[in-house]
Amino acid sequence: MRRGLYAIGAWFEARLCLCESLWPMLTHPIPKTVAGPMGWWYIFGSASLTLFMIQIVTGIGLALVYVPSADRAYDSLLFLNYEQPLGWFLRALHFYAGSGMVVLLIVHMSQVFLHGAYKYPRELTWVVGVVLFLLTLGMFFSGQILRWDPDAYWGLAVSGSMAGRVPVLGPWIVELVLGGDVIGGNSLSRFFTLHVFVIPALLLIFLAIHLWLVIKKGISSPPVPGQTVNPKTYDAEYEQELKTGVPFLGEAMLKDLFFSAFAVIVVVSLAAIIGPKGPHAPPNPTLGGANPRPEWPFLWLFGLLSLSPPEAETFIILIFPVILIIALFLVPFVSNRGERAPSRRPVAVLSVVLILTVLGTLTYQGATAPWSPQMSAWCGEPIPEDIVRRSTPRQLQGALVFQNKNCRNCHALQGSGGQRGPDLTWVGVRLTSDQLIDQVSNGTPGGGNMPAYGKQIGPDEMTALADFLVSLQPPNQTLVRETAAVPTKRKEP
Repeated sequence: MRRGLYAIGAWFEARLCLCESLWPMLTHPIPKTVAGPMGWWYIFGSASLTLFMIQIVTGIGLALVYVPSADRAYDSLLFLNYEQPLGWFLRALHFYAGSGMVVLLIVHMSQVFLHGAYKYPRELTWVVGVVLFLLTLGMFFSGQILRWDPDAYWGLAVSGSMAGRVPVLGPWIVELVLGGDVIGGNSLSRFFTLHVFVIPALLLIFLAIHLWLVIKKGISSPPVPGQTVNPKTYDAEYEQELKTGVPFLGEAMLKDLFFSAFAVIVVVSLAAIIGPKGPHAPPNPTLGGANPRPEWPFLWLFGLLSLSPPEAETFIILIFPVILIIALFLVPFVSNRGERAPSRRPVAVLSVVLILTVLGTLTYQGATAPWSPQMSAWCGEPIPEDIVRRSTPRQLQGALVFQNKNCRNCHALQGSGGQRGPDLTWVGVRLTSDQLIDQVSNGTPGGGNMPAYGKQIGPDEMTALADFLVSLQPPNQTLVRETAAVPTKRKEP
């Protein structure tokens, strides 16, 4: 048996040359200090790679059952949760492996930054690592859309709103992202393609490039105060250091294997104890009170929006993230030489502490803040009595539509309700019936805050709602509606 297995292995080796190719990679020399106690700082990248492998395996299993269509996606997830044997565990493992991968990448990038490992000659290694981090976030966001619940629907609506604010290319990007003018089956199909095919393929490609750079440019040794990076002399100094180095296949690899096994145990335990995330309910664009929120890696941005005035939204959701991404890419080009030891780089240490503190605080704010800053309307508080005391039956019907469609989650009446949209206490002074119907039906043009409800509210309900809103005028301005509707002046009776 032993001779037979050896012969089979030799036959494959003669044709594939695996040992000839892989063995030099596994045994490539690394600084001796990396294999020592300081080597525990170098374990996070390998652990994140391990969780990515879990993502691939569990993702294949889920794709065999998941149906990427608007009318069956939700039901297929329920089937996985409650009928498919161990389907719930597979979903939970997929989610927590993705969450763990994001956490480990953040820790890994923080360690690389604090140790100055991005400096010469590893600038490109850092840049590719940033690309991998952004692709991982893209995997997380696209995975939330596939859950196809209210959070997924409104998350997609927000992404469409963000894309719609891009100058010139906005409408084209919205069409590309949503697959049409509205969120539907085409949108889900596109995000399924991104999540299952496009982003994983890009991750594998850039991961191969990243590992190739790590092997070719080496692993930076733990920083020592006083040892600076000088591009003119660093290569020769590093080659001299490797002469007393050790192979990666040894103590360093054992540390990676140990911590990767620990990460897998944590992820499996969380999946078994907590279970899968959602779906909570079918996607329903009329449920404004669903209190949707993004996945936890994006809660910081959600929290920042909840604390900011409406006029700052375009900058926060469109420009600010781009600035942060550009800053990440520029890190190794702004400082690619000099000290690497954290004790000699207080600005770098303070920056990491400050950034992580702000992100943690905003993440907590995003997890606890409502969709609109003030959402007392969610408790079922009725429309103020003095508003509907003199209403006609038609206007009362519109008031009922206004309440049942959760319009007060975003709009206040007499200061009570949401503040995401304008206060509608005297909206009849500003807009005519036709303008209100157009606003509610088509939403805010250019991807603004107001979604389009033309397909969720019937014609009779829409007319009644417009009559009710037009009636919201001060007592001494009962004819403002007629005056606003006619462009020419007319005499009062």
